Amino acid sequence: MEKQKFNELLRKKAAELDEIIQSFLPAEEGLQKTVISAMNYSVLAGGKRLRPMLMLEAYRMCGGRGGEIEPFLAAVEMIHTYSLVHDDLPAMDNDSYRRGRETTWKVYGETMGILAGDGLLNLAFETALKAFDRVDGKDAEAMKRVAGALKTLAEKAGIRGMIGGQTADIEAEGRRESVTGEELLFIHRCKTAALIQASLTVGAILAGASEGQVEILEKCGEDLGIAFQIQDDILDVVGDSGELGKPVGSDAENHKQTYVTLCGLERAKEDVERYSKEAAALLGEFEADHSFLEQLFLTLIRRRR
Repeated sequence: MEKQKFNELLRKKAAELDEIIQSFLPAEEGLQKTVISAMNYSVLAGGKRLRPMLMLEAYRMCGGRGGEIEPFLAAVEMIHTYSLVHDDLPAMDNDSYRRGRETTWKVYGETMGILAGDGLLNLAFETALKAFDRVDGKDAEAMKRVAGALKTLAEKAGIRGMIGGQTADIEAEGRRESVTGEELLFIHRCKTAALIQASLTVGAILAGASEGQVEILEKCGEDLGIAFQIQDDILDVVGDSGELGKPVGSDAENHKQTYVTLCGLERAKEDVERYSKEAAALLGEFEADHSFLEQLFLTLIRRRR
């Protein structure tokens, strides 16, 4: 796909996703309006909308055409956003800026930052459950697909996925001995790749994809997620804080072991290419047009911010 056409499509799709996500955000009212304001501030801070975009593209590639996908698009972005809100807290990464503006806890205070993250995680599943209202209750297969998608999303966001990876990452920071390559890949698979896997596989499950197709997309998401995280590690070394919208060099400052410190910058760059090409090649197993999705993979991996 020609670059200009791809960029135009990317902007259009991101704008459509923003509208969908905003439609599920709560009104800022009542005695709890401060935490709702903090939640909305976090979600509306911008971002690539990568996860909902991957979900929607996988859904369409697998033949999905209904409206039950929309609550899940908002839900996966809420889960991703809550993880960033908590990552930025003083107890975690202690970051003051993200996406070019102050982080949630810096604006609303640490306590409200914690509650905003908690609120977004709960709201994510409250939102995803609305997918049941968008399918025929008498269609057992459709109801089963929504239930399967919920199960996948919960598992990938939980202790066997993102939270498990975050736990291993935090404990590795507190150790004197070096993290092993196996441990680092576990962290990347769980902390970053798991939610990308969920995005692709939830889209496929809701579309009625075969078990084999779901497995292919799970592997695809793993490769893409690992490449994405390695690129993050690279950008923390060679990136520009103005482009990234957050400080660079924080990993070194916090004595954090990364793919770059473990394998070196050149090896890290080579592995980003290897994993991303493997992910893109797996899309060849699908007959439907996947040119946009394939280019999206490569664009995300080669990003500068």
